[in-house]
Amino acid sequence: MSPILILIIGMAVVIGSLLVLRIHAFLALLLGAAIVALLTPGEAIYGYAISRGMSETAARGLASTFFFDRVADGFGKTVGQIGIIIAMASIIGDCMLNSGAADRIVRSTIKMVGEKRAPQAFLGSGYLLSIPVFFDTVFYLMIPLVKATRLRTGRHYLWYVLAVYAGGAMTHSLVPPTPGPLFVANELGVGLAMMIGMGCLVGAFSSLSGYLFAAWSDRRFDLPLRESPEAISELETLARRDERMLPSIWLSLLPILLPVMLIAMNAMIGVKSAAVSSGNWKSRLFDMIAVLGDKNIAISLGAVIALGILFKTCEAKKIDSIVKTALLGAGSIILITSAGGAFGTVLQQTGIGNAFEKLASGYQTAILPLAFILTVLVRTAQGSATVAMITAAGAFSGLAHAGGLGFHPVYLALAIGCGSKPVSWLNDSGFWVVTQMSGMTEKEGLKTVTPMSGLMGLVGLVVTIALSLILPMG
Repeated sequence: MSPILILIIGMAVVIGSLLVLRIHAFLALLLGAAIVALLTPGEAIYGYAISRGMSETAARGLASTFFFDRVADGFGKTVGQIGIIIAMASIIGDCMLNSGAADRIVRSTIKMVGEKRAPQAFLGSGYLLSIPVFFDTVFYLMIPLVKATRLRTGRHYLWYVLAVYAGGAMTHSLVPPTPGPLFVANELGVGLAMMIGMGCLVGAFSSLSGYLFAAWSDRRFDLPLRESPEAISELETLARRDERMLPSIWLSLLPILLPVMLIAMNAMIGVKSAAVSSGNWKSRLFDMIAVLGDKNIAISLGAVIALGILFKTCEAKKIDSIVKTALLGAGSIILITSAGGAFGTVLQQTGIGNAFEKLASGYQTAILPLAFILTVLVRTAQGSATVAMITAAGAFSGLAHAGGLGFHPVYLALAIGCGSKPVSWLNDSGFWVVTQMSGMTEKEGLKTVTPMSGLMGLVGLVVTIALSLILPMG
């Protein structure tokens, strides 16, 4: 059976399970993986194994392996690669929210740029906070501050709301350790430091386009603040909250910045360490950075610091409850992404990478729009950006590992991330979070949030293609 046909059947099973049967994404992806594994002929698995450098005996052994054992193997490998990172990132996010560190970052940003530039402050805060914290949670955190600012200024409410969305939505899909981009980077063999750096760069352009759209929309019509008198009274109390009770800005930023710095330093010294003589102080320093800059250890250090900040503001019983809540949320995400890893593993074994390589033969950059379009289709159909990214990464991971792209696989990862933005509409939980929390009607959301998500995704794709041509790194 053709690998393209197997892919289509697998995607139909996943999307149909989500939309028609309404089952959990973990079960949908696991079912899709099982169907793909069952349909894949032994000769395709053998050819895949040989292309990955396995011996003939090992290749024949893989081809004869029971189909669900191959699914379980892909699941287990993915858990090992991303499980700790997701769990620790979830702890960082919940600790920052409960300790007031996230609140401090938003307030300090507004104070630094001034109330007149509040939209830029909300854009930057959303952009930064969505790196360790899920976008929905970031929006829940920031919307009371947005409303309090609207009460003080008396205008630009739509601009404020969409600025938060413009900042948070892009890092959610492009910058690890958020699960979607973390999974895609892992699946395509992209280093974490490279994915963080390039994701921040492309995300900045996309977020800027969203910010400009927000400013344009705000000039076209006014979004009223639809709050009861009681709610307005609570917002005014929030605006007057004593900031001396919050952590300092540098301490608040440390759980985010330290892991990123350590991972980036580890990536930079990786190239130079071979040229350094063993035993001297430089060698020992590089060894220490290599340990601390390991992705699991770096994110874990960020979690330790976030917990330390929380200890200053909460009693031990409450801290235990916060950590349990964080890990419960992380567990669900780990199951979904690992089921996606199983789906991607068995898709690779169909030979789908070679099929896509032939499809775009002679014009490798066509791979990027192809990956973008596939992700958009899955995203628009079933609503979840993470599931869309997992599905597309599984389809293209074989091509990335084959080494015939002509550019660094990070660009393929970015194209998939950008494709997970369009189209945010009625089947997207993020759409409802933004509209319901801000007081928008469905019609107002479809006029603003939906086109803005499409614009940001397209701008991200254009920037990604341009970078792949200017700086292929292949």
